[in-house]
Amino acid sequence: MPSLVAVVVAHDSAEALPACLSALAAEHVPAIVVDNASRDRSAEIAEAAGAQVVRNARNEGYGRANTLGVRAAAQARYVLILNPDVILRPGAADALLAAAERWPEAGLFAPRIVEPDGRFFYQPRSLLAPYLTNPRGRRDLPAGDACAPFLSGACLMIERTFFLALGGFDERIFLFYEDDDLCRRIADAGRALVHVHGAEVLHGRGRSSAPERGRMFRTRWHQAWSRAYVARKYGLADPILPGLAANALKACLSLLVLRRVGVERYGGSAAGAWAALRGRSALAREGLE
Repeated sequence: MPSLVAVVVAHDSAEALPACLSALAAEHVPAIVVDNASRDRSAEIAEAAGAQVVRNARNEGYGRANTLGVRAAAQARYVLILNPDVILRPGAADALLAAAERWPEAGLFAPRIVEPDGRFFYQPRSLLAPYLTNPRGRRDLPAGDACAPFLSGACLMIERTFFLALGGFDERIFLFYEDDDLCRRIADAGRALVHVHGAEVLHGRGRSSAPERGRMFRTRWHQAWSRAYVARKYGLADPILPGLAANALKACLSLLVLRRVGVERYGGSAAGAWAALRGRSALAREGLE
């Protein structure tokens, strides 16, 4: 029985998947690829690489698709949830498993994430962190294994039964803040979040899906909506009205100077905040309700 199975959610990820799956195979980690209705050859590439493929008829979103993949990993003790643009470095899987054996009381483990420019990515704070809130976001990077207020959803390892007992990712979220929400629920359950410094992965950052027209608007829509949703869920200050006002103004200014990128970016954020204010759900926007 494999102790670790990787779950990778793909959506138009044909360019990123080969390197990701090759690195998993080199670490002897079997993979389940949940294909979110890709329009390219993502599913075929995954099958050719020896991965088990779960094909969704429509894009179910990041969290919902990952939960499907974790449920499919019935023989695994631990699941490694990672983006298609993440590449495990040699020994990363073993280091994560060793950390889980060393600290069985912990709830979530994440590797050291290295960006394309060689920078060590570390999130110094989270909107939802119930402890170590670090309001100014000071970046004191860990030099070894450490507890953290937040672990990036780019690559996470968790005991499968614990993940499912928590209910998986919040299925009302289509994209963004699923990892913050999961980290918060794990911390509220009294379990630690552990950064495992000896496990290294390379992260392509934003290369999981092929570029497409309108992607910026859609991304920013979900980012604004999800921030409002989790803030309300945990009784935090509601960010909707300040976000709506600031982004609507910036979108108008971008339109005046004919800056399309600005119109998409700030217009998407304003639209997501407006949808949250009106009570429209992210799932309704994506035709999932």
